[in-house]
Amino acid sequence: MHQREKMTDYVALLKEKGLKATFQRTNILEVVEKHGHMSVEDIYTEVIKVHPSLSLATIYKNIILMQEHAIVREVPISGKKSKYELVKADHLHFICTGCGSVEDYAFPESAEQQLLSLAEERHFMLEREQINLYGMCQTCQKTVFSL
Repeated sequence: MHQREKMTDYVALLKEKGLKATFQRTNILEVVEKHGHMSVEDIYTEVIKVHPSLSLATIYKNIILMQEHAIVREVPISGKKSKYELVKADHLHFICTGCGSVEDYAFPESAEQQLLSLAEERHFMLEREQINLYGMCQTCQKTVFSL
């Protein structure tokens, strides 16, 4: 499970991005930050533990709205449902094709420089970097290769 040392002030974050700080939104953000990367369905499963009257449609609408306001970011998973994370510094994702786990990894400075140089050479205005690397985590490797 992914946890940060200090939890974000969700009310301030939502207001800073021009959104009302509703209990639905703050709870969604709390759940996503606690778990790191989650599908909408997984977010819904966690949120209804606290707010059982919320619908899946409400979760979808809020995720889309918070994505449009750069509060959450979609992490596309090849062959599976996308997951969402709180927006933070650009980083790599190691995505397991077995269990679907997503692990963050900071860009090595040299790799980031290469990406910026490549974008500049191609006259491409880079807005953000999101690189997803697909493979198999250690746990899945042990399961597959022990058969």
